[in-house]
Amino acid sequence: MLGGRFACNSPRMPRIALKVEYNGKPFAGWQRQKDQPSVQGAIEDALCKLEPGPHTIAAAGRTDTGVHGLGQVAHCDLQKEWDPFRLSEALNHHLKPLPVAIVDAARVDEDWHARFTAVERQYLFRILMRRAPATHDKGQVWQINHALDIEAMQEGANHLLGLHDFTTFRSSICQAASPVKTLDELRIEQVQGLSGPEVHFHVRARSFLHNQVRSFVGTLERVGAGSWTPDDVRSALEAQDRAACGPVCPGHGLYLARVGYPDPVFKTDS
Repeated sequence: MLGGRFACNSPRMPRIALKVEYNGKPFAGWQRQKDQPSVQGAIEDALCKLEPGPHTIAAAGRTDTGVHGLGQVAHCDLQKEWDPFRLSEALNHHLKPLPVAIVDAARVDEDWHARFTAVERQYLFRILMRRAPATHDKGQVWQINHALDIEAMQEGANHLLGLHDFTTFRSSICQAASPVKTLDELRIEQVQGLSGPEVHFHVRARSFLHNQVRSFVGTLERVGAGSWTPDDVRSALEAQDRAACGPVCPGHGLYLARVGYPDPVFKTDS
């Protein structure tokens, strides 16, 4: 059975998909770690309070330290036939006071897999442009104290669209089998946030390399600040050399916004 090694218990037991929202600030990323708090660990601990464990959940993607989730998706196999709504309510009760919430749950087929069934992932990155220190948005945005040229950044971003070898924008510890990926969308817009003007990066692809989005944003910020030209982004891409990448921006402005599947999974899916 696809993904059977990730099952919490028997592969013939009910499989539930979970849509997860979380503030990544207090966590050392999604993946369970021995001595540090993780989002996966928090949910698995909550599951143990509902059914005997141990439990191991599988996610659509692993987010790094400080990265947030708006629409992360995971699945687990349970012993009893839970009503998905009641399961989400019970998990949310046991997740308190951690900044993790199950915003939806659904019964899925036993061969459905949060990671391998997914056909696309969408990320949002937020930059706050203001000099005064952020208060309400601290830890939720990358704050800079200068304006950015949106048109120049979008011109640079357009060089990255399509099928490419993204070695330049790949972490040295990336475990992906190949650096070749297809980038379907990299759209940049300026919006007025509660704390001031923000730049939002909307990034969409079937899958991503480790630190790929943060490498994109850090490089394009240099274009927006005037230190790079849009054509410098193309040159960096063509170099296929990590040393050609711009600065990698911090993780706390990054959000896993949505995971797409061939068929809608949750009631809240559009």
